[in-house]
Amino acid sequence: MATVDTKDASGAKAGSIELDDAMFAVQPNVPVMHQVVTAQLAAKRSGTQSVKTRAEVRGGGAKPWKQKGTGRARAGSSRAPHWVGGGVTHAPKPRDYAQRTPKKMIRLALKSALSDRASSGRILVLDWGLDAPSTKGAIAALAANGVEGRVLAVLRPEDHAVWKSLRNLDHVHICGAGELNAYDVLVSDWVVFTPDTVPVDRPITRGDHADQAEAEEATS
Repeated sequence: MATVDTKDASGAKAGSIELDDAMFAVQPNVPVMHQVVTAQLAAKRSGTQSVKTRAEVRGGGAKPWKQKGTGRARAGSSRAPHWVGGGVTHAPKPRDYAQRTPKKMIRLALKSALSDRASSGRILVLDWGLDAPSTKGAIAALAANGVEGRVLAVLRPEDHAVWKSLRNLDHVHICGAGELNAYDVLVSDWVVFTPDTVPVDRPITRGDHADQAEAEEATS
């Protein structure tokens, strides 16, 4: 396993921690990452678009003019698609855009994304050292460790002070350790863990509520 230094808010070394090779040292699988991210973004779509067809537009029950003798084209309804105020052909209707993605594929995409960031030196294990909320202190901690650009901060639910310190920063996205997913990793320049949130690989079993985890990852 690779060993990385744990940094404190001043940028100094505060210890070291081992990164699981199964999570941070795999060969990134680009097609799998693409498929998982596409499915995740599709699941976020509301799918509430709705346009009326000619059968749903109000009116149009009477024949506009008689069939023959007017010199005009025959017409049966003023709500036909080519009429002003008519319905729409093949109108979009509410639908579910969610795609089913195997749990192993979701996990491989996350491993690939983390490995890509690790190989480029964009993984940071940071001991924030915040006992009280301080946005200024959080900004200073990131700057002291050379973190720039979009940041993904992975925290525990009990890290209340850090949550409150980071939530007002536009360039920082916060997620819980159980919500870590490939999309958030890939759209971030840096991934910042705490010593308690560094992920390790574990086998997928039938009794670990993996289906619920999959659904949460697909919609997060």
